[in-house]
Amino acid sequence: MTSPSSTQVVPEVSLVPRHIAIIMDGNGRWATKRFMPRVAGHVKGVEAVRGVVEACARQGVEYVTFFAFSSENWRRPEDEVSLLMRLFVTALEREVSKMHANGIRLKIVGDLSRFDDKLQKMISAAERKTAGNTRLTVTICANYGGRWDIMQAVNQMLAANPGSSDFTEEQLAPYLSLAYAPEPDLFIRTGGEERISNFLLWQLAYTELYFTDTYWPDFDAAALELAIASYQQRERRFGRTSAQLAEQSPVAKC
Repeated sequence: MTSPSSTQVVPEVSLVPRHIAIIMDGNGRWATKRFMPRVAGHVKGVEAVRGVVEACARQGVEYVTFFAFSSENWRRPEDEVSLLMRLFVTALEREVSKMHANGIRLKIVGDLSRFDDKLQKMISAAERKTAGNTRLTVTICANYGGRWDIMQAVNQMLAANPGSSDFTEEQLAPYLSLAYAPEPDLFIRTGGEERISNFLLWQLAYTELYFTDTYWPDFDAAALELAIASYQQRERRFGRTSAQLAEQSPVAKC
């Protein structure tokens, strides 16, 4: 079952965001600033993911989605890409059992066909192991791009409805990679850049955006609290006026 689209109906708004989407930027610059190889920044970045996942679970966040590797990241130096793949494997080996023990479901989305057979099998096994968990859903976007997501959804929809035309959002939605999750309430990008970078282009239509200069390896539970505090000050109108919000709810800002 897919969640309602924010452009079709007004979603419920809660004090704590149900779904947080994060671009983890700044690993390499964090390392360079410390005269360390870029790999050190990526290793430290994996530790930051663990801390943020734990903080999200404590805060009552239901979904957190990390942009780990974009479809454009293949353009990086070959040795760095190889390292990122090894880190991915290592993280799966070390973290999946812990996540399962803590009631966390893991989803990996993206064009996984480009990964080697070993990694694809590990991803499938991790998703199967944690499939029944409901405390928090952690999604890792790997070899993912927002445009790729929309195109693959369109292609699946057309294949399932040969000869049809005049499709609606509701018909397309089930084929999107994150159809199982509500649209993100809060988008966070670390590292000082202020752009979406082909991440969840469809899903971020009405998401609140938060940018911070903090490099990802330094982004901890306290930094997450600051982001959520900023979100809590936003007026989420979804096309309505402030006056309408004041009339319809005792809490206009949440």
